[in-house]
Amino acid sequence: MSVTTLPTRSARRALHLSVLLLLVGAMTLGGCSMVPEYRRPDLPLAQQWDGTADPSPAGGGQWWLQFHSAELDALIDRGLTSNYTLKAAASRIDEARASAQVVGAGQYPALNLGGNFQRQNNYGTTQKRSVFAEATYEVDFWGKQRAAADSADALAKATVFDAHILRMSLGASIADSYFQVLSLEDRLRLAQSIADDARQVLQLVEVQASQGAVSNLEVEQQRNAMQTFEAAMPALRQQRDLALYQLAVLVGAQPQGFHVQGNGLDALQVPHPASGLPIGLVRQRPDIQAAEARLVSANFDVGVARAAFLPNLSLDLLGGIDTIAGGKIWSAIGTLSQPVFAGGQLKGQLHFDQAHVEELTASYRESIIEALQDVETQLSAARELDKSYALNQSAVASAREAARLAQVRYRLGSTDFQTLLIVERTQYQAEDTLLQVHLQHLQAAVGLFRALGGDFAPNTLASLSPAQVAYP
Repeated sequence: MSVTTLPTRSARRALHLSVLLLLVGAMTLGGCSMVPEYRRPDLPLAQQWDGTADPSPAGGGQWWLQFHSAELDALIDRGLTSNYTLKAAASRIDEARASAQVVGAGQYPALNLGGNFQRQNNYGTTQKRSVFAEATYEVDFWGKQRAAADSADALAKATVFDAHILRMSLGASIADSYFQVLSLEDRLRLAQSIADDARQVLQLVEVQASQGAVSNLEVEQQRNAMQTFEAAMPALRQQRDLALYQLAVLVGAQPQGFHVQGNGLDALQVPHPASGLPIGLVRQRPDIQAAEARLVSANFDVGVARAAFLPNLSLDLLGGIDTIAGGKIWSAIGTLSQPVFAGGQLKGQLHFDQAHVEELTASYRESIIEALQDVETQLSAARELDKSYALNQSAVASAREAARLAQVRYRLGSTDFQTLLIVERTQYQAEDTLLQVHLQHLQAAVGLFRALGGDFAPNTLASLSPAQVAYP
């Protein structure tokens, strides 16, 4: 760095004007972009879903309200507020946006204030004091700094979509776990009820055996039936506790003392969400939007790699005063550099970034067809479980009537004991199966809401703050 005292006021003004014009001209020329034009990858989409589906646009928003369970609403609200995985995702958004701010700072001049004190004893003591301001700026002729900033911004948007993927999965997991707890409670009540009925029959058979009407074989067979029903309950309680503790973690609560007050699956309504059209998934599914945001970022990286081959101009301006002598000091340095040989580093980086674009293009298309598969799978599950639930309801009604008739006929002595045992087990199996199908029916509706994008908000998701992503 050279330091000179200006000889005349006119020369000083001329220099200042030249430097100013150079800086303005450099900033004006800056902005030429080497970034390839971005075009969203084409992927032909079907006009409608297979089978029958509601073509009305998917609603998004708080889909869990459609189950009409105040307790479920409270659990999901609590989970979206207190779940620690979601809080960590919100922090990752802050991290990504801060990184983008760091990268974006390269587009602007850097200004520093400083001072200098020098004292020498060389045939007499001399000292100098100066204060100065220094500005440095890398002229962005080819849009390299702008492309790097845009790439970082796109990655920050991707982290927002990633957090919304977690929101989508978290809400669905809370609903699934809650329904599973209620289902297991219902199955426990069923097992207890059937065991109580079997105990009453056992008492009847024991009376008949004491009178010689039946043998001890029938007594032991009925006792075995009762014990079989009772033996099912410990495993069901263990499964219930496991689901309950998982639910506690999902909502950010400690498992100790956590419980729900649900009144069983019958208190819930099974919604039938509108599925919209396949094209709607592109703006509804956050995983598709995250994949595209990363593709956009990689496209900007290609521009950065291209610009690295071209000349680079940086300016370093310094101005100040000598506080002792009263003289002014200045410095103006312009550095122009052109890469000549880097051992293939620049070319390798460009090839890497171009290949990365191709990779993420394939990943983007894959995310779309996986989303389509997800929706089709959930539509099929909801459709077939509608039919299965209705058929199992009829089967339970028949099993209950058969059990009632068998007990009446057995008390009247018009049917044998083996028939009574068969209808007892058949009724239990039918009712237990119905409860499991009911659970699957509700979870299929949850799966369809999730597959359609959960509580998506079209055209606004990428602009959400971390707090808005983490909390409803």
